[in-house]
Amino acid sequence: MKNNFSKLDISDGVFAFGEKIFGALAPRFKEIDAVSEFCQAKVLAAMRRARVDAACLTASTGYGYNDRGRDTLEAVYADVFGAEDALVRAQITCGTHALSTALFGNLRPGDELVCATGSPYDTLEEVIGIRPSVGSLAEFGVTHKIVPLTSDGKPDIPAITAAVGPKTRLVEIQRSRGYSTRPTLSVAEIGEMIAAVKAKKSDVICMVDNCYGEFTEEREPTEAGADICVGSLIKNPGGGLAPSGGYIAGTAECVARCACMLNAPGLAKEVGANLGTLPAMYQGLFLAPSVAASAVKGAVFAAAVFEKLGFAVSPAADEARHDIIQCVELGSREAMLSFCRGIQSAAPVDSYVTPVAAPMPGYENDVVMAAGTFVQGSSIELSADGPIRPPFAVYFQGGLTWQHAKIGVLSALQAMADDGIVTL
Repeated sequence: MKNNFSKLDISDGVFAFGEKIFGALAPRFKEIDAVSEFCQAKVLAAMRRARVDAACLTASTGYGYNDRGRDTLEAVYADVFGAEDALVRAQITCGTHALSTALFGNLRPGDELVCATGSPYDTLEEVIGIRPSVGSLAEFGVTHKIVPLTSDGKPDIPAITAAVGPKTRLVEIQRSRGYSTRPTLSVAEIGEMIAAVKAKKSDVICMVDNCYGEFTEEREPTEAGADICVGSLIKNPGGGLAPSGGYIAGTAECVARCACMLNAPGLAKEVGANLGTLPAMYQGLFLAPSVAASAVKGAVFAAAVFEKLGFAVSPAADEARHDIIQCVELGSREAMLSFCRGIQSAAPVDSYVTPVAAPMPGYENDVVMAAGTFVQGSSIELSADGPIRPPFAVYFQGGLTWQHAKIGVLSALQAMADDGIVTL
C-alpha cells in the first residue's frame, strides 16, 4: 500500500500519519453508513413508486412537451424530499441560479425578504441587492433584512421572529456555512426556525438553501416544514453524474411560481427539453446517498488529520454532520494555496495545474479553487476552495469515493509538509 501511495508522491511519513488517524474513525464511519443506507432505501422506494422505466431515460428536444421522463424525475424528487412537487431541470445552471429562480418566483415588488442565518452566501448578495447589481431583487422593489447569528454562530430565533413583519413574504435559511466558520444547521434546527416563523406569520414562505446538505441526514428540510428546498445537481443529489442542473422542491404553489420564472408565465413546467441528460440525472440521484456518504467520510478524515496538527476545524471530527463541507482555518494565504495545490494534484483531471487566487464572478474577494473534476466545478467531486481573507479558511468537500477523498486529504497534507507549513 505504501508503494502505491508513493506513486502519488505521498511519503511514508504522511501515509503512516493518515493510517493512524483512520484507524480510530471506524465508529464514525459506521454512523455515516447507516444514514446512507436509510437514504438509499428512500430513493429506491421513490423510484419504484414512480414506476421509472427505460422510456424515462430517452431524450427530448425542442419544446420538450409531454416529456414523461422529465416529469417522472420531478415526481421522484418530490417523493424523496417529502414535497408536493419539484422542478428538476438541466436549464438551471447552478445553485445560485436555482436560488435566484426561487426568490424571484415567489417575491413581488413591495415584499420583504428576511435572511435568517446572517449574511447569505457571497453569490446571493448581488441577487438580493446587498451588493448593488443589475437585475437584483432590490431593483425590483424587494427589500431585505439580515438577522445576525448569535455569538456562537447559531440562528437567533427571537430576533428572527421579531424581524418578520407585515411586508415579510419570504424567509431565507441557509443550511450550510458558505464561506463562513459558523456551524451548519441540522434539519431539526431548521424545523425549529420554521415553526417559530410560521407561529408569528403563517403565510410566510420559508425557503431553505439546501446546497451541500442532501442525504447527510435521514430527513430533508421540506420534511421539517420548509415551503421550498433548493439545491444544485452538481453537488450531492447529482451523484457526480449529472452534467448540470438544479432542483426546487416544495409546495405545488411555490414550485409552480418558480417554473413560471424559469420558463415563462403560462408555460411553467410544460416546456423544457431534457436534451439527453436524464440517464445521468436518474443514475446520479440513485447513487447520491452513497456518494454523499463518501464525501462525509472524507470530511471527517480531514477534520481528524488537521485537528491533530493543531488547526482550528469546523465541525470537529467527532461532531454530528449536516453537510459535506469541512472548514479548516489555515491562518495564511500561503497555507491555503499549498493545501489547494495538494488537492489539485490528487485530481483525475488537470492534476498538473496549479491553483492560484483570482477574482471570481459574484465574489467580493479573490478566491482560490482546486477542482480537477469530470463535471466542471462539481462540488461533490474532490475539491477545495475559499476566499483569500482572514482567517484564511479553506473549505474541503467532495470525493466520489471515500478512497479518493482520503488520497486528497493526504495529498494536501503532503503539499503543506513539503512547503514547511506543517511538521509531522
